[in-house]
Amino acid sequence: MSGGEGSNGGSAAAAAPPEPLEWRFSQVFGERTAGEEVQEVDIISAIEFDKTGDHLATGDRGGRVVLFERTDMKHNGCRKDLERTDCPTSRHPEFHYKTEFQSHEPEFDYLKSLEIEEKINKIRWCQSANGSLFLLSTNDKTIKLWKVQEKKVKKICDVNIDTSNTSTNGSVPSTSTYLKQYLPNGDCSKGSQDFLNNDFPIPSGGIPSLRLPVVVSSHETSLVARCRRIYAHAHDYHINSISNNSDGETFISADDLRINLWNLDVSNQSFNIVDVKPTNMEDLTEVITSAEFHPTHCNLLAYSSSKGSIRLIDLRQSALCDTHAQLFEVHEAPGSRSFFTEIIASISDIKFSKDGRHILSRDYMTVKLWDINMDSGPVATFPVHEYLRPKLCDLYENDSIFDKFECCLSGDGSRVATGSYSNLFRIFGCAAGSTEATTLESSKNPMRKQVQTPSKPSRSLTSLTRAVRNGPDSPGIDSNGNAFDFSTKLLHLAWHPTENSIACAAANSLYMYYA
Repeated sequence: MSGGEGSNGGSAAAAAPPEPLEWRFSQVFGERTAGEEVQEVDIISAIEFDKTGDHLATGDRGGRVVLFERTDMKHNGCRKDLERTDCPTSRHPEFHYKTEFQSHEPEFDYLKSLEIEEKINKIRWCQSANGSLFLLSTNDKTIKLWKVQEKKVKKICDVNIDTSNTSTNGSVPSTSTYLKQYLPNGDCSKGSQDFLNNDFPIPSGGIPSLRLPVVVSSHETSLVARCRRIYAHAHDYHINSISNNSDGETFISADDLRINLWNLDVSNQSFNIVDVKPTNMEDLTEVITSAEFHPTHCNLLAYSSSKGSIRLIDLRQSALCDTHAQLFEVHEAPGSRSFFTEIIASISDIKFSKDGRHILSRDYMTVKLWDINMDSGPVATFPVHEYLRPKLCDLYENDSIFDKFECCLSGDGSRVATGSYSNLFRIFGCAAGSTEATTLESSKNPMRKQVQTPSKPSRSLTSLTRAVRNGPDSPGIDSNGNAFDFSTKLLHLAWHPTENSIACAAANSLYMYYA
């Protein structure tokens, strides 16, 4: 590695890995007070920034979707002009509550005697149009397309009473005095109809007693969320992923055994493009755990499996993609297989980098970065839960080993992040030569449990493993040497698409950090 500090321009910065970021607390929404009990329906289950980073959406187990809007750059000139300037602004991303709506309700499938939870599994933003926001949200069975738009509030400011034609005592002449000769008994003959249409003497000031409201649009606006389409009855198993295509017209939804392709404008028809269901279910060896479209190539998508493999498929090959274009997996070392091997190898989330060159995957123990042009193995592996390896039996007994942690990449692809227990999340530098490995806590003081990061992450892992082994009866030790708590886990987080800003969910609280 070059000894330069990266102060001599782009060439030096490219040669030396970037310095570790210093993360600061920005905001929190829904912060719990001490001793406050969290309601199950309020726990956040999905987080997603839109492509611009100006809007953030969260979904919870109660079926609600909450939208937040960025405000710190709203009144400070053109954002693109600010981004072009060399001098960074002192402001950090600030968001405020925009609106919320009930996306899904609890349902009951009477044919299968099955309750369908309202919990939001995934949220994906669609392309905005005419100032309106569009997003997809899904629970276990049903996907919905929502349109959120601002509408001006209309108010009645006046009525068209012409006071000049009123009588001296302020009374208004009855309309019947004008219409009496033409509309006897509320009806009229054919001749009188013609006369009414052509020669009815309407006063110049109008009919004073015909009170028509004058409706004007005020400066006040209200946000209205409307469900535009419902995509249902296409999945026999729980939906775990939805992903928009770069063509702006289609999206995929994936459950344990199938991936379906939808057109945003057609809600009553989908096409099954991946089907891993065997003829005999006893022969089932793996299930689909996550799926995502390539960010720029509309014909490519990747999906992961419970065996720890990632398959890249090309939709141009065939209507039903039974074969994959590329397979990414880690080969087991001989004699290393155990009862937990396949469980901890299961991939819970995958994400493409912004340029589509890399795929980030999260299994229980690690985060792996893959180059789509190199299927021999991951280009980088970041240990997250290595210190829990001696505790796998306990994790299996309390079902924590089946927790599904998400992962995300920074907009420039130089860093990755994922969650852990005790409401901690880890950030790793993936640039060449980088040793950045930061542990933060989702609280107003993210560095509270932080210790000095060693120069080589492998050393810390050795000491952590040793610490766990020294206390087999202890509740456990996290990556900073503190007792970890399996009941508090940070499963969901998202990285801002253009800035070093992270939003993460700790139970019902949304924390935001910047660097």
